[in-house]
Amino acid sequence: MKKISTIAFSGGVGGAKLALGLARALPPDELLIVANTADDFDHLGLHICPDLDTITYTLCGRANRSQGWGVEGETWSCLDALSELGGPDWFRLGDRDIATHLYRTQRLREGARLSEVTAEMCAAFGIAQRLLPMSDDSVSTIVHTAEGELPFQDYFVRRRCEPRVTGFHFAGADSAAMHPELRAGLDSPHLRAVIFCPSNPFVSIAPMLAIPGIEEALRSIHTPIVAVSPIIGGKAVKGPAAKMMSELGLPISSLAVAKHYRDLVTAFIVDETDSDEVACIRELGLACEAMPTLMNNDDDKLRLARSVIAYCHELSR
Repeated sequence: MKKISTIAFSGGVGGAKLALGLARALPPDELLIVANTADDFDHLGLHICPDLDTITYTLCGRANRSQGWGVEGETWSCLDALSELGGPDWFRLGDRDIATHLYRTQRLREGARLSEVTAEMCAAFGIAQRLLPMSDDSVSTIVHTAEGELPFQDYFVRRRCEPRVTGFHFAGADSAAMHPELRAGLDSPHLRAVIFCPSNPFVSIAPMLAIPGIEEALRSIHTPIVAVSPIIGGKAVKGPAAKMMSELGLPISSLAVAKHYRDLVTAFIVDETDSDEVACIRELGLACEAMPTLMNNDDDKLRLARSVIAYCHELSR
């Protein structure tokens, strides 16, 4: 096992930004990035891993910078032709992105594990860091809404987050296995930081914690576990986290996210905009710091990554 010093748990766009910063701040063999794969689904015969792909494209510099997901300079000829045929075009698959899904689907049909395919793709894209799906087994986020249960992509993309959320469950999580590399990383004597990236706590981080053994392993380590808030100034920077919190009867605040994590994490990081919440978070028994967390460019990502790493090391002294 490589000398992993930092493990980052990440969802899609927001988490991928910090993952990129960490990748630039640390030697490649010291970082393990664990991606949420409960958003994965089969569409048009292809196995699609939205969060895993967003992190992959971000790490190799191919991500669409304005959207945060997909490929920069993408073309849409296949989707346009599919639409002309009356096929399902609600999930946007670009021409270059389709190649990723074709390769993954074929390799999985040949019997390869998802982690093996991910490693092959990272090598092809020149990514030196280890990127790991949360499990090689299938887990699916199901969103409970006022209109009934919806698979995550139906809720998120097809329905554009319109139905009112009442809860979640993660189908298949009970029988999914934590990847051995994650177990080894958490057991590593070199481990100095575990970071929850600023991803949705309910549908990006929670599915990973639902896999048997992961939360228990986190509770058993003495390494600082630090979560970065996805909420800034009462709003989610990206995605439906704020809407979900409101519909679940929670205040849209970093404090509410800290309460969600309070029994697991060591410390919590809020944006400097929310520095007035630091004292309340510390009253929960968590260490807390305010720092600039908005990542508008690559310099911001690297700066935040270095600050988070330094804070983790400070906590471990």
